[in-house]
Amino acid sequence: MTKTHALSFIDENAKGLEDLALKIWEHPEIAYEEYKAAKWTAEYLESHGFDVEENYVGMPTAIKASWGNGKPVIGLLGEYDALGNMSQKITTEKIPIKAGAPGQACGHNLLGVAHVGAAIALKKALEESGQEGTVIFYGCPAEEVLTGKGFMARGGAFKEIDFSMAFHPGSEHSVTTGKMTALNSVIFKFHGVTAHAGGDPHNGRSALDAVEQLNVGANYLREHVTDDVRIHYVITDGGRAPNIVPDYASVWYYVRALSRDAIEDTYERLIKIAKGAAMSTETEVEIEFLGGCYNTQQNKVLVNLIYNTMQEVDLPQWTDDEVKFAKELNDVSPNYKKFQDQIEKEGQLATKVSAIKSAHGYGSTDVGDV
Repeated sequence: MTKTHALSFIDENAKGLEDLALKIWEHPEIAYEEYKAAKWTAEYLESHGFDVEENYVGMPTAIKASWGNGKPVIGLLGEYDALGNMSQKITTEKIPIKAGAPGQACGHNLLGVAHVGAAIALKKALEESGQEGTVIFYGCPAEEVLTGKGFMARGGAFKEIDFSMAFHPGSEHSVTTGKMTALNSVIFKFHGVTAHAGGDPHNGRSALDAVEQLNVGANYLREHVTDDVRIHYVITDGGRAPNIVPDYASVWYYVRALSRDAIEDTYERLIKIAKGAAMSTETEVEIEFLGGCYNTQQNKVLVNLIYNTMQEVDLPQWTDDEVKFAKELNDVSPNYKKFQDQIEKEGQLATKVSAIKSAHGYGSTDVGDV
């Protein structure tokens, strides 16, 4: 009966949920600037009987929407931030709507609205069945920079819930017992002494040399860390012209691992390498820690519950146009070959629930901070 009430609500309100998701898609906003998405999401939940707190825990684009009483207290984690420079028309070619503008490249417009729908459907099911329980939707900003939920937790969010649930758009219907990695994000900024590289090189102290020595040291470090550690970087400033010794250069690093212990160990060793690079090049290093997140911890009981529930729910019925567009996307995707056997067996879009996965994912999310 509970399932019937929940699914009936979603079917009856699919148009409103789709409209909200499309509106957020059409107005992409980057981390901590999701003012429209937060407002529209809050208004929709309020219209369906939720008590909504905006500017939650002092964060302008965070939301807490609550309904019900008693146990269990169920938390649903919504996101709505976009990625910078990912503006894209609805086409298989790379054509931005506006060059340099943000876009919903990770489907957070779908992610947030799906949890909105789940929260309201769960409310309806509890109302109709007379069961006790509390439903809380959290509108979480800035997942793309992996700090939003950490700041929310620091402000006191999530303490009241018995468990939280989250999903992310993907290419199949699946759940996993595997972890997502913890992460530290840091920029190393080196300050040296400029000079003419041809006429006066002996008086220069190259900040770029320091960046390159750090990168070499980090690459040697890879041999001496545990298998789960990932270290990757991009040089964000390497100087202006080859005949000028750069007095400033910077490099941005991610350190990932399946535990905070491995992160902290690798991160401290990376800092030592950066300080050594500065010493050997007679430059100064400034370390800007941008933030980080914990690894996720899956609950196997809930994983099994979700898997069994997914088996009971009717899967999407794709239209001919959706299948056609999916094929066009698959044909131009570099992942097509990896999934070619699966596509040939199942079709262009997922048509079944995959078996529970146990492998770890090596991306990162701030869901682990909850």
